[in-house]
Amino acid sequence: MNDILTGTVVNTAAVVGGGLVGLVIKKGLPLKLQEILLQALGVATLFIGLTGVLSKQLVIKSGQLQSDGIMLMVASLIIGTVIGEIVDIEHDLGLLGDKAKKILKMDENDKFSEAFVTATVVICVGAMAIIGSFEDGINGNSTILFTKSILDGVLVMIFASTMGSGAVFSAGPLFLYQGGLSLAAASIAPYLTSQMMNGMSAVGSVLIFVIGVNLMLGKIIHIRVGNMLPAIIVPLLYYAVN
Repeated sequence: MNDILTGTVVNTAAVVGGGLVGLVIKKGLPLKLQEILLQALGVATLFIGLTGVLSKQLVIKSGQLQSDGIMLMVASLIIGTVIGEIVDIEHDLGLLGDKAKKILKMDENDKFSEAFVTATVVICVGAMAIIGSFEDGINGNSTILFTKSILDGVLVMIFASTMGSGAVFSAGPLFLYQGGLSLAAASIAPYLTSQMMNGMSAVGSVLIFVIGVNLMLGKIIHIRVGNMLPAIIVPLLYYAVN
């Protein structure tokens, strides 16, 4: 096994393991408890996203706390969402989930696609996924991804216990995404700047926050966060051009 994929392999295994534990737990959880756990996960996801955004957007200049990169973040979300909506990424992710559901003959009442899309976005778009994959690929340091493995295992366990088996299959996109970043890291590292990384991480944290909103208010409103995914690439392109 290639050493630069060690962190991704461990992270993927943690997601699968956590998801399977969640499915076992789900069988003994009353419906009301599943609902309140899902809401609790929504609150936790909101704060994970909010913390990530503030850590990248708030800076100290001349002894004062100021915001940085707000306009780029707004522009990234608008441009990325327009692109994602035209392509309809969330629809394609849903079709992928539905196809897996049919192949595996899952219960039609199971929220397979919703769990798959939600869990995939949560564990793939965060700052730790991007920075950890690059660190693993460039320096062979898997520490960040090992830490992320613990967090993802717990998150997917709760997703699986409240939303169903689709959450377990988020391990597939995770492996391809983080593995791809790690393998590409060596060739693109010379062109990456801290501004690019911070911009991508900030937008990713906003998307995690939006997922928290969906989990909290899913019965009232559903934001198509999957169609916002291209927004993560916009800061990279912006700083590359400039």
